[in-house]
Amino acid sequence: MQRMAAKLPPGWQIDTEDIGNEHGKERIQPCNGCVSSAAPLCVWPCNCYGPKSDTQPDLMWNLDLYGRLARSDAWAFIGPMNWYAPTTGLKLMFDRLVCMNGGNPRPDLIDKKNTLKAQALERSALWSELSKNHLEGRTAAFFTYGDDGGPDIGEDGIPKLIRPEHKSWFDPEKEPFGGAQARLSYQSLVWQCRYSGIEAPDALWDCANFGVGRLYADDQVEDMARESGGLKRFDAWVERFAEHVLAKGPMPNIEQDERAARTTTNVDK
Repeated sequence: MQRMAAKLPPGWQIDTEDIGNEHGKERIQPCNGCVSSAAPLCVWPCNCYGPKSDTQPDLMWNLDLYGRLARSDAWAFIGPMNWYAPTTGLKLMFDRLVCMNGGNPRPDLIDKKNTLKAQALERSALWSELSKNHLEGRTAAFFTYGDDGGPDIGEDGIPKLIRPEHKSWFDPEKEPFGGAQARLSYQSLVWQCRYSGIEAPDALWDCANFGVGRLYADDQVEDMARESGGLKRFDAWVERFAEHVLAKGPMPNIEQDERAARTTTNVDK
């Protein structure tokens, strides 16, 4: 993250955040799936939780991530591949960003969370006027990294811990997202952005492997910094990101979007 920030053009306002899990740290609360009951029940920005809650502390709100994403022209997401998928923190954040796609900007019309009123609003002509992609037009870039199983994989391409009688259950030829295909482990996030009117170009969606075949204890940040191949690929991705964002220019109506991303929950705290 710091390496990328140092390589971006001087004068850019850069906002960074680490949402990785740490013991004792607040977490992003899970999405409750309100939209499955009625589209207007899913409020923009999310009102299932709010800032400064004593009972359900939510990192999404306590870090003002809705407002910070709204005030940005472009986003860059960097993270490892965990079990063929994005990290828990990133998946939680994007689940909670379901409301950027058509979320209800008028919770007062449904008494905050009244399902019957939300269903009635969805069936009304007014809903088509209210529903929109709230962060449309921005650019999102993704860089993921893995280790192709690190020290766990045997010469036959099968995890070493699998007993011989069970090795037929794991076909290394069918294992997804190996090598250069690791980028596809983040495809759910990329396509959620595209679904919501956010530009996520293929050129800004990349990956690299670090620590292939090494012990996890020997594949830490200081070890990754010595792997020139992966870093060269990362630096090229950063360069493409900067060139793309510079050419595209700033988003219009940023201040308006940021105001619209303010909480309507726990506003008295």
